Amino acid sequence: MRKKVIYSCSGCSSVAQMANSIAVELDKMGIGEMSCIAGVGGGVPSLTKIATAGHRIITIDGCPLRCCQACLERVQVKADQSFVLTDFGVQKRKDSYSRKEAKQIMKKILPMLKF
Repeated sequence: MRKKVIYSCSGCSSVAQMANSIAVELDKMGIGEMSCIAGVGGGVPSLTKIATAGHRIITIDGCPLRCCQACLERVQVKADQSFVLTDFGVQKRKDSYSRKEAKQIMKKILPMLKF
C-alpha cells in the first residue's frame, strides 16, 4: 500500500489556518503524513522528492485559490484527493478560525477520505 502524504494551505486567513489544523489532526490520527507544501512550491529538493515519489497525496486548501494544488502542479503532480474548505461553506476571514467549526468540517472530511 502506498504511503499517504497530506499537504495543507497554511496562509494567513482563517480558512488557511483551519486547513493546516485539520491536516495536523489527520497526521496525528495516522491517516497520512504531513509534508511541507511551501517547500514543494519553493523547489526544495528533499521536499520535492517526497511530492514526486508516487505516494498517495491528499490536499486541503482553504479557499478557491487552491495554493496546494498550484504548488504540486509546479512539479507535475496531481493530488489523489483534494478538499477546499470554502466548498464546505467555511467563510474566509482575516481573523482566527473557529475550532468548533474545524471539528465539524473534520467530521465531514473523514468519511470522504479514500483509504
